[in-house]
Amino acid sequence: MEQKTKINVPEGKQELTITRVFDLPVELLYKAYTEAEFIAQWMGTKVIKLENKNLGSYEFETSHEGKVVFKANGTIHKLIDNREIVRTFEMQDMPIGVQLEFLEFEEITKDKSKLTMQIIYRSEKHRAEQLKLPFAYGLTMAHNKLEDLLSNLK
Repeated sequence: MEQKTKINVPEGKQELTITRVFDLPVELLYKAYTEAEFIAQWMGTKVIKLENKNLGSYEFETSHEGKVVFKANGTIHKLIDNREIVRTFEMQDMPIGVQLEFLEFEEITKDKSKLTMQIIYRSEKHRAEQLKLPFAYGLTMAHNKLEDLLSNLK
């Protein structure tokens, strides 16, 4: 499987940068991150709460065989339609802690867009905990699913 989602992990830093070019208009890519029905489908999670506004919040929950296996929540600090989301992200019961995420959406052409995510962790150690998980694989799979799902809406 081609790794279309790229992760840059600079040595000695507490951050990483994720980039991905999608064969989607920027408006659809932005909706994938801001509309509950799309988030639920491509992330395979239940959207418990999603307040898309400055200082809004969100909560996601994923179950497997009736047992909750993943819970995440955060605060949405800034939204600029089709351009930017600034938010926190925290997975419950994980040693990673709260992350600060800067998502930038860029139109390349009418039908192609780029997502750049800068994620800042509390420390390099916290980032290392994230990278021990199947993070790159899971993110690539989710982004592939996002693109497949939304390609039908172009």
